Amino acid sequence: MHFDDLLTEQRNHRSTHIDRESTLEMVATINREDHRVARAVQKQLPEIAAAIDAAFPKFDDGGRLIYVGAGTSGRLGVIDATELQPTYGLTAEQTFGLIAGGTEALTHTIQAVEDSPELAQDDLAAVNLGPKDVVIASAASGQTPYTVSALQFAQDQGALGIGFSCIEDSPLANLADYPITPVVGPEVITGATLLKAGTAEKMVLNMLSTGIMVKSGKVYQNLMINVVPSNGKTFERAKKIIAEATQTSTLAAERALDRAGNNVPLAIVLIETKGTIAEAKALLGATNGHVSQAVKLNDSQQD
Repeated sequence: MHFDDLLTEQRNHRSTHIDRESTLEMVATINREDHRVARAVQKQLPEIAAAIDAAFPKFDDGGRLIYVGAGTSGRLGVIDATELQPTYGLTAEQTFGLIAGGTEALTHTIQAVEDSPELAQDDLAAVNLGPKDVVIASAASGQTPYTVSALQFAQDQGALGIGFSCIEDSPLANLADYPITPVVGPEVITGATLLKAGTAEKMVLNMLSTGIMVKSGKVYQNLMINVVPSNGKTFERAKKIIAEATQTSTLAAERALDRAGNNVPLAIVLIETKGTIAEAKALLGATNGHVSQAVKLNDSQQD
């Protein structure tokens, strides 16, 4: 398909006269188009769920979440990967983003790099991509050479490939193990895919990464339990998380956290199971660190 024929590049008849609208009318036009984004993403929920179910076992087994893209798509991937680190206690080796042109491209437009298939292969080869890894490749058009080539390289290395685009039957969608294609339609400003396409990507990446983290045991109930108490603020946050998770006092949470050596998941299991440190560690070891499963396993052993 020729680039000019792509749906993301077409004119939007609902915003044809946005330059003549009042400020309130203008933002209302943009807001109405944003509502279409949520509906488009909703239609992709089965595909998003399937991608999560395929990705989390690889991450659980030591694989990495690697985001790949160019321009806006690449920047959004880097943001998602970076935010996962403090939120879920991950290292920069467990999840990171690759953007065409490298870190300079995060703040500057670098011409031509998105058209280089070889650059994508070099970037992924440099991080020793392997079959345990998950590559999340994003391109609004679904045909950016850098991103498509990255997904092809991922396939060649046996990695799991998830492809986000806003065009059905695109090269990226056809190549991905799990294509996710919310069709958001033409942009409010013709061709400005940082708008609806960018919003759709952010929504989808949020679902993918959150789902993988939840399934991988980084969340208990709806609480971030992998916070590392390294200063006064994070220590207080850790106590609050433990107290809320176990419906106990902050004093009891502090005592459990001290017994657990500042390990929040271990402290929660200690309180929930009323066992010893050794028993709590054994439960977490048997469930690969999943607090919910550890508590459930303890309950079944007590029956």
